[in-house]
Amino acid sequence: MSPLNSVNFTNGSIVHPDFFYISGFAGIPNIEYYYIFTCFVYVLTLLGNTFVMFMIYTDQCLHRPKYIAVFNLALCDLCASTSFIPPLIDTFMFKSHFISFKACMASMYFSFCFLALQSFTLAVLSYDRCVAICFPLRYNEIVTNKSILVITATLWIFAGMAILMAVMYLTTLSFCKSLVINSYFCDHGPIFRLACNDYTPSMLINWTHPAMILWCPVLFITGTYICIGRALLRIAAASERLKAMQTCTSHLILVSVFYLPICITEAMGSAMDQNTRMINMSLTTVLPPVLNPIIYTLKTEEFRESIKKLYRRNKIH
Repeated sequence: MSPLNSVNFTNGSIVHPDFFYISGFAGIPNIEYYYIFTCFVYVLTLLGNTFVMFMIYTDQCLHRPKYIAVFNLALCDLCASTSFIPPLIDTFMFKSHFISFKACMASMYFSFCFLALQSFTLAVLSYDRCVAICFPLRYNEIVTNKSILVITATLWIFAGMAILMAVMYLTTLSFCKSLVINSYFCDHGPIFRLACNDYTPSMLINWTHPAMILWCPVLFITGTYICIGRALLRIAAASERLKAMQTCTSHLILVSVFYLPICITEAMGSAMDQNTRMINMSLTTVLPPVLNPIIYTLKTEEFRESIKKLYRRNKIH
């Protein structure tokens, strides 16, 4: 029997394989062009998000609650791309499909942890916009640098513990079935289904964690924008209403870029071909990190002014 199909299993013992085999984008023609595209995107992601973090760190005018959250989003985008794209390139472009059990668990932890933090940070940004528009006079009192730092730190701890729990439950499983992971990375769902003992806790986590990581933030963001919409309707002057709406456009674009592909993929379910599903889901982890810096640079007036100041300062020197 092929070592990819099973490993020896003794009742009552926990059996971890030496390796898994990531099957990924099998049978997709000209897929090498997609790998080249992801390499190009990764370079732009590194440059763009590093630039955003540099601007926020160096410009005192951007040392405000909103931009603390933007800095955190750029950091999470950078880390999420690094946890997804280099392993994807190594696995499929350089034909390194085998990954050790421990490396797979570590890769899964970091991939899902930073994905969760991206989602949570978008919710924090929606909270910031909601308070700014619904309670403008109390904004500086409610949303402070300290409160945003506390919220951000709490979310890092929560995401880290939640994903750690998912990974720890996987380590209690024995894998005696196929060792082939039908995904483009060490994905939680395809892995726990390879176990040959009871994987009920992991199956529950596979339902609850996406709800916490994706759908709860989506509902929270939706609720904040309902409040924002009601507040905008109470603004009598059309020019003031438009100005308030413009402060939300960059965030709305970020939310659409991040959540819409995931929502479409989940809505189509099994009707979507497996390879199409993997391509679509991989794009949701590849594209938002490269688009977020561009959106904030072009759509945020304060950020544009900071770039102009930096340019003028360098020109003078």
